[in-house]
Amino acid sequence: MAKAKSTTKKVSKISVPSQIINSLSSSSLQSLLLSPKKSAKKKANFFTFSTFTSPKFWLLFLFIFCILGTLALMGFSHIVPIIPFSPKPCLISQNEELISSISSVSVMKVVEESEKNHGAFEKIEEESEFWKQPDGMGFRPCLTFSREYEKTSGFVLKDRSKYLMVVVSGGMNQQRNQIVDAVVIARILGAALVVPILQVNVIWGDESEFSDIFDLEHFKRVLADDVRVVSSLPSTHLMSRPVEEKRTPLHASPQWIRQHYLRRFNRDGVLLLRGLDSRLAKDLPLDLQKLRCKVAFHALRFAPQILELGNKIGERMRSMGRYLALHLRMEKDVWVRTGCLPGLSPEHDLVINEERKQRPELLTARSNMTYHERKLAGLCPLNAMEVTRLLKALGAPKSTRIYWAGGLPFGGKEALLPLIKEFPHFYNKEDLALHGELEPFANSSSVMAAIDYIVSEQSDVFMPSHGGNMGRAIQGHRAYAGHRKYITPNKRQMLPYFLNSSLAKAEFNTIIKDLHRDSLGQPDFRTNKADRDVTKYPVPACMCNRTTAL
Repeated sequence: MAKAKSTTKKVSKISVPSQIINSLSSSSLQSLLLSPKKSAKKKANFFTFSTFTSPKFWLLFLFIFCILGTLALMGFSHIVPIIPFSPKPCLISQNEELISSISSVSVMKVVEESEKNHGAFEKIEEESEFWKQPDGMGFRPCLTFSREYEKTSGFVLKDRSKYLMVVVSGGMNQQRNQIVDAVVIARILGAALVVPILQVNVIWGDESEFSDIFDLEHFKRVLADDVRVVSSLPSTHLMSRPVEEKRTPLHASPQWIRQHYLRRFNRDGVLLLRGLDSRLAKDLPLDLQKLRCKVAFHALRFAPQILELGNKIGERMRSMGRYLALHLRMEKDVWVRTGCLPGLSPEHDLVINEERKQRPELLTARSNMTYHERKLAGLCPLNAMEVTRLLKALGAPKSTRIYWAGGLPFGGKEALLPLIKEFPHFYNKEDLALHGELEPFANSSSVMAAIDYIVSEQSDVFMPSHGGNMGRAIQGHRAYAGHRKYITPNKRQMLPYFLNSSLAKAEFNTIIKDLHRDSLGQPDFRTNKADRDVTKYPVPACMCNRTTAL
């Protein structure tokens, strides 16, 4: 009970969000927040016994109780700070200044509640055509090997005279490709494969070993019927000087490999191969194509600690709803190697041009083409503005949650502003990881790439801003998993329309959708396309339906 003789004027204090403030009239707020104007004498006698027996008192008590209960049910009971209102609480400008003192945590909770209240609107957007998956035409993994292959396996696994050592280079996804080829070459030669050596990456300084990135025991177990995988050379071959081969030609056939390497194997017992990137022919006998798929989609599983963290981050994205994984190829080295410009500013373009002049060996694009020629030929990565326009034209709703994979773009996060402005639900692994989760892997670019791979592969939709090893690997992986949606930007055909400012928005969107109707992850047959990798196009060699059973 309040002190009866106190003459101090008391002001009630309550934390109320601005939405509630604006919905109440001035008289209502005055009656709730300020004591009624009475004489000091009446104030002293206010709390008497008759007060508690008065119906008016209980009506007022019930009214205040209902108001506070309503605020609690609306989710505002968690707002802790006490906001002292002025005698004129309906002045909006003053109240906005007071509301701004609420802690950021409270504001976030209010925003979360607001988003829940808009769930119906979000659901409508979620059901948009953008999330529709392609027709997989009933294709499923189909890795049944021939009897001849199974018969030969017995001789391959028993052989103890030949050991193949390989050194793989590049980034994690490039190393994956070379490991796949190393297994196939070992099978062709009937040799045991020593666990591949990962060369220290010159650009990122990553010193990871095979078992740091991949599950070695799983790798051995899955391939136990195809190739014998050993952790190191046996004692019988430790003194052998491995014959090193650096001149494997592009698109080497199984016949070429046997002809050039078997004689050395019979003489020395150990062969060391380097520079395997894209050396093995893409067009191989069917059993070897299936072996490629078996390595890429089954044997090469990430190490348990990486898989656990990648799955956690993927689950955090999934908990917010469907999401798009976007592989952004906007790092400085990408602009330099492709001979393209980021287009952020003249100063940024100058930096890239100077870097390219100082290190011309980095340029992997056609050197006789100008930047504009490369751009129109579809050889340049899409920048943030172009990615934004493409996604909007394809029907991505503003509520789309985006996981962006890749390194920090040249120009920092400012280079991503067009995307963030249009699609505010924009996250990467650093945003989603808890404090300290990524710290053990801070110096391993391969682990970071592996986490991006896991979260991207699990997404509802995937799109790369430029071709590359990761994009190709995930394209094949998503096809093998049932042809989950994969957007391949049709850069060569769409860029002229990007430059045409006279096109109306509706017309532009229609054109872009038409250009991509066949580029959304539908089954794409590799048949009669010798330059295509089966791990990117697994139909029909590694996948079949009732009409294409092999």
